Amino acid sequence: MEYEVKYHLPHLAGIRKKMLSRGGWLLSPRFLERNLRFDTPEGSLAAQQAILRLRQARRATLTYKRADGQFEARHEIEVEVNDLAAAASLLKSLGFVVTSRYEKYREVFAMEDVQVMLDELPYGCFVEIEGPSLESVRRASQALGFDWEERIQMTYLDLFIHVKARLALAAEHPTFEAFGALPDGAKDLIEETLRDVVKRKETAREEKS
Repeated sequence: MEYEVKYHLPHLAGIRKKMLSRGGWLLSPRFLERNLRFDTPEGSLAAQQAILRLRQARRATLTYKRADGQFEARHEIEVEVNDLAAAASLLKSLGFVVTSRYEKYREVFAMEDVQVMLDELPYGCFVEIEGPSLESVRRASQALGFDWEERIQMTYLDLFIHVKARLALAAEHPTFEAFGALPDGAKDLIEETLRDVVKRKETAREEKS
């Protein structure tokens, strides 16, 4: 079981310095990730809040995740694969189809018992915190100066759907090539969209409490 939350930031320079000043240390320098998400043609995994992902980064991995009640908690099974293309062919032979692809640059830090990822996606910068318990994630969030009520529990692909709708983008997938030639003012509109997502989540939490 792992617990994870995200926070949106306009840039990552400040949080990187804060991480090191709080005793964090670098585990993996900045690298590019390419991800493929698979599902059945009927979308049965998405209906179960489950994810089947093939990732190429410093190593290739196949991961299955499933939400467990509260969205911050996920069961995760991950295996390393030697041949990404062969793994993709195997999944397709089993009846799965590629439903989305996305890219991001990532740096990985450790701080006490959590991992902190600094992520640069085509549509913005994020900090993702993963830990063995919700309390460890909350504690790290506080140490880094984040407001717990501003945490994001959506996936990066869910966030992309909001950005795509707001900008009326033709891009089917959040890759750097697809976002490479955005019109003037698009960056400000993306930032506004992401702030709105956080604000709506805060309102929903208040209504439930």
